[in-house]
Amino acid sequence: MELANIEKLLEKYLDGNTSIKEERLLKEYFSTNHVPDHLQEYKTMFSFFSSAKEEQYQKQIIVPHKSLFQRKNFKWLSAAAAVLLLFSVYVGNEQYNKHQQKKEAQKIYAQVSKGLQLLSKNLQKGEQALHSLYVYEDTVNKILK
Repeated sequence: MELANIEKLLEKYLDGNTSIKEERLLKEYFSTNHVPDHLQEYKTMFSFFSSAKEEQYQKQIIVPHKSLFQRKNFKWLSAAAAVLLLFSVYVGNEQYNKHQQKKEAQKIYAQVSKGLQLLSKNLQKGEQALHSLYVYEDTVNKILK
């Protein structure tokens, strides 16, 4: 294969755009002894990939077995967590509703208070008008007597 094609394939390989067939061609090329000096580092990389592919893990993996007691505890624990979650959602909802009712009551109290202040102000105006009327009436009664 000519060097220009290999360099293009190598560029595609480094960008992650090669197909499996193109990667196989690169592997075959770098497994030969006719690799130019400026591409020697890729030869070691591809030879490492080939050797690493054939490695196998030799140690035995031991998986601990869970006892029946631990499995039952997990089931109870998950059920308890679900009940606790539902209880906390219920209590949180109740607290939220109480808070909303308290806010609503405060709004109503503010409105009633404002209305009563307006009523008080108007009654004071009426009382002042009556007071001036009584003063006028007293003056008229004094003059007429």
